[in-house]
Amino acid sequence: MRKLTAISVLTHLIIICMSARADEGMWMLGNLNKQTREAMKELGLQIPVDKLYHPNKSSLKDAMVSFGGFCSGVVVSEDGLVFTNHHCGFNSIQQHSSLENDYTKNGFTARNRSEELPNPELYVRFLLKTEDVTRRVLKAVRPTMTESERKEAIDSVMFVIQDKVSEKDSMLTGIVDAYYGGNEFWLSVYRDFNDVRLVFAPPSSVGKFGWDTDNWMWPRHTGDFCIFRIYADKNNHPADYNPNNVPYHPPYVAPISLKGYEEGSFCMTLGYPGSTERYLSSFGIEEMINNRNQALIDVRGVKQAVWKREMDKRADIQLKYASKYAESSNYWKNSIGMNNAIRKQKVLEKKRASEIELLRRIQ
Repeated sequence: MRKLTAISVLTHLIIICMSARADEGMWMLGNLNKQTREAMKELGLQIPVDKLYHPNKSSLKDAMVSFGGFCSGVVVSEDGLVFTNHHCGFNSIQQHSSLENDYTKNGFTARNRSEELPNPELYVRFLLKTEDVTRRVLKAVRPTMTESERKEAIDSVMFVIQDKVSEKDSMLTGIVDAYYGGNEFWLSVYRDFNDVRLVFAPPSSVGKFGWDTDNWMWPRHTGDFCIFRIYADKNNHPADYNPNNVPYHPPYVAPISLKGYEEGSFCMTLGYPGSTERYLSSFGIEEMINNRNQALIDVRGVKQAVWKREMDKRADIQLKYASKYAESSNYWKNSIGMNNAIRKQKVLEKKRASEIELLRRIQ
């Protein structure tokens, strides 16, 4: 699916590529060791690695947000402007739309801050720090435990660790995630902002250019972006929506260059991708292709056909189902492409061969 280098960093993604090569790995923000730092510099990173992530000082991580818990965003101004994908903000755009003012079709522009539109169901989440809590979690595990007993013990400890974060500071959220098949556990501490307002959205002719035909295809030519602004109370702290809230002033802003880039330029992206399945066994890949992905393709294909039939008949239904249809079709197309790529690249056969070789070496 991704042609660039995919590096899962806790719940964050660093994608690093060079014009002639692409390295793969799993680099975690809280564990950028000496070898990793050297590799990043060899690829072309010029800023100090501490400027990417530092638990106690401002760094690039302070300009990155988890947008609504399902997308990534980047803060680009000292007054809290956030860029994210058009499809990530599409649900908010739809909620403000009507047949008279269809922002999903015609776009939206706030000419001043008083015209920026609040979104009660939307939030952005900033990462403050990460911590390896593997030893604390696995202390509760015993060799004689069944898998269900192990899971129950681990979950109990994870919840305790998470709860202590909020008990210490009610404005913070702690989340413990499992990595490497439950062999490592990392605590991420976040701060959420709940007053996020729509500033700009391009018309669908730009934001959804190509629609499902071009989605998940490369090269892709679409203006898949929209702009929001984060608001805070007068002390720059998180607050629910209030007309008296003021733009949030972040400790770090990602600068925007208007110079563009040249062939061979170093490129790096940090964000929130969700999860990776690169370590699945051949059995897991086979199950994913034939069961999960195929079921999603079949069920959503039928469901979307019904929606589309009714959406094409009436403009009000088209508007009401626009976001629901787009969300469903996004991973419908993704699953189709994933299955095709796995078969075309013979991923399953390669994985089986590597497992046979591993067994041979073990024996």
